[in-house]
Amino acid sequence: MFRVLDREIERVRRETGAAPRVLDVGGGSGTWAVPLATAGCAVTVVDTSPNALATLARRAREAGVTDRISPVNGDVDTLADVVPADGADLVLGHGLLEVVDDPGRVLTALASAAAPGGAVSVLTVGRYGAFIGRVASGRLAEARQLLIDPDGRTGPEDRLLRRFDAGLLRELTADTGRLDVEVLQGDGTLETWLPGPGQDAEPAGRDERDELDALASAVPALGEVAPRLHLLARRF
Repeated sequence: MFRVLDREIERVRRETGAAPRVLDVGGGSGTWAVPLATAGCAVTVVDTSPNALATLARRAREAGVTDRISPVNGDVDTLADVVPADGADLVLGHGLLEVVDDPGRVLTALASAAAPGGAVSVLTVGRYGAFIGRVASGRLAEARQLLIDPDGRTGPEDRLLRRFDAGLLRELTADTGRLDVEVLQGDGTLETWLPGPGQDAEPAGRDERDELDALASAVPALGEVAPRLHLLARRF
């Protein structure tokens, strides 16, 4: 996924000669915003949580990128009221669709915030990756529920409102009437089977794992069982 976003940022720089304009919706703590600002992007972050925005401000200060980040207290349901339409080269909706009431409406709002020719990046939880994870840990009742529940939930106590498969993401994207899918792949495909590298792991080993994960995630059959799905769609 990081490679896809890096390519998109470089495309904007190459075509416009200006700092890419990024809108990060629901990314208040700065997980994505601060690295993007460090890379030279102008980032607007919209979030409903004052605590998350405070964390964002602290991280931005520590990274020396306060002047490149604009925090906005707002909700995705009223996105058009707090950010201009057609204003962003890249719109992020990471960890968002699985927790909102109407993912189709939210994806349409993200598309409206992107400039024509810009991109929308969605990162969300995969249904089949969650199934594999439950089976691997012996939680078979939850695994069964993930398959039979219409929204891919494990039950009423599930903190997520839904989980996605590639087909549903494509359908929601088409329904916006404004986006064409360019990339739909897994993210973290190897996580289900391989433990993460420890702090003392050799960089060469981490690089090899990351490269293999990127290759596996781009294979549709393997990406479908990744813990997360990544979509990049182009605004037309």
